Amino acid sequence: MSGTSADGVSAALVEVEGCWVDTKLNLLKFRNYPYPRDIREKIFELFSPDTSTVDKICHMNFVLGEFFADCVMKLVEEASLSLDDIDLIGSHGQTIYHIPEPKTTLRYRTRSTFQIGELAVIAERTGIPTVGDFRKRDVSAGGEGAPLTPYLDYILHRHERLNRAFQNIGGIANLTFLPAGASLEDVIAFDTGPGNMVIDAVVRYYTHGSMSYDRDGEIAASGEVDETLLHKLLDDPYFAREPPKTTGRERFGEQYARRIIEYAREHGLSFRDVVATVTALTVETIATAYERFILPYWRLDEVYVSGGGVKNKAIMHHLAERLKPVKLFDYSRLGIPSEAKEAVLMAILANEFVMGNAANVPSATGAGKRVVLGTFVPGSWGS
Repeated sequence: MSGTSADGVSAALVEVEGCWVDTKLNLLKFRNYPYPRDIREKIFELFSPDTSTVDKICHMNFVLGEFFADCVMKLVEEASLSLDDIDLIGSHGQTIYHIPEPKTTLRYRTRSTFQIGELAVIAERTGIPTVGDFRKRDVSAGGEGAPLTPYLDYILHRHERLNRAFQNIGGIANLTFLPAGASLEDVIAFDTGPGNMVIDAVVRYYTHGSMSYDRDGEIAASGEVDETLLHKLLDDPYFAREPPKTTGRERFGEQYARRIIEYAREHGLSFRDVVATVTALTVETIATAYERFILPYWRLDEVYVSGGGVKNKAIMHHLAERLKPVKLFDYSRLGIPSEAKEAVLMAILANEFVMGNAANVPSATGAGKRVVLGTFVPGSWGS
């Protein structure tokens, strides 16, 4: 799994037994393999139509397939296993563009999404059957192809008595809400807005690439929030839009961050104040999402937070203050390390594919029906 932060590959080695609500997991090994700087820079070139070209996309699709295959082989070796012990690989790939709003060409009106990291390369290098392209079937069924995590949240963490929320803070932040005793149709899930993405972009810019993120939220903690800029950012219509909804770098990526930096330069804001302000943007858009779309209708008993944002003390402190008296917990408390959650999800989705089970959540994605997610590439002959 490589998320919207595009900082590396999260790889999980998982034993899976059963399927659907009877799924049982045993996480054997988890690692994050950072992208080499050259690969990461080339990935970032693909995010913008201004710097991306078809030849770059074509090349990097296969380069990332090779890198993902290397990550599989490293993880298996570190777990003291052999590739022959592995039955199946699930790979999300790297999203380079996502168009959640339908566009029309001739008589064809459709949403679209694009992930790279060639599945055929992974299957060929490892010899292991590989499943990926999990988002595209949901888009074909009228959905936005995201979020995918609500499926895991529902099958593993639904509760008969407690109203639970699961807040991921990756490059983009998203929430899943499970009312007590929920059916799959009761699940509410959507992207709340920027997570770490804008913070990271601002830090990279001001440090000329010597830092790629705000470690422990220390920069934000040392700055002052510019309320004028914050309120200007909060006026983005995405935040008030009713779910289901998804977003990505196309809206909150490098170009968005550059506009913030230009504003900061014109108004004399310091680096630390800009980081504090975009950190407050993450906190406020998450908290406001609960206030607009969850709390008017349900009691919220507990929130489990996952993703890289868990390590940002400024985010976690201010989010806990904003959501009081609701209790916030690190998702790791439920038995899966918070940083491993999305990689584990890929194992679950691959397992559901081979079992023939639909694994999208239409109430979250907006799809017209439940569908089996994924594309299958066989392993080596005889696998």
